[in-house]
Amino acid sequence: MPSFTELQLYISGLWLLVKGDAQGFRRLDLSDRGMMRSFWAIVWCLPPMLISWNWARLAVLEDSPPGTKLGLRFFFKLGLIDGMNWIAPLVLVAVLCMALGLRNRFPAIVVISNWLSVPFSYCYAALIVVAFVLPGSEGFVALLWLGLLLGLVFSLSRILRMIVGPQPLTVATTAMTLIIPSLLLSDALQTFLGVAP
Repeated sequence: MPSFTELQLYISGLWLLVKGDAQGFRRLDLSDRGMMRSFWAIVWCLPPMLISWNWARLAVLEDSPPGTKLGLRFFFKLGLIDGMNWIAPLVLVAVLCMALGLRNRFPAIVVISNWLSVPFSYCYAALIVVAFVLPGSEGFVALLWLGLLLGLVFSLSRILRMIVGPQPLTVATTAMTLIIPSLLLSDALQTFLGVAP
């Protein structure tokens, strides 16, 4: 598992790439091995995931009859949803890369997508904490959530432009493939599995 020092190096590399500095690539392992190691980002994202799962649990309990209990099965379903949300977009991007003749760029896309998830996961968890601490701040938190989503789109687009080339359509399609399916899949699976907050 990559150490915290390595994680800092990766995130600093992503920050350089967002700023348009190609030196950021030197701080990331874009090899096939680096691609596989980047899935350790899931472990680094577990703390904010747990915050999100507990928020979902409390939200569901609010709308449930008194005495309702939500245990490990509930958390297992949320974990399954997060796992699907993580993997499905990457599978779609793999298909897209093959269709566009960008197969050799796929490892780099996986690496930046996985490691970029870490800081954004903690930012989203911070918003949940704000909503807990400041009751009635839902509207403000929703605006911040939208801002984070736009920040994610912007960051991905900036980095993808350096990976796949300056073609706007290719960059936009790849970025949306990484973001939109997980949003749609999350809502659909939460409803299907009965864990929608």
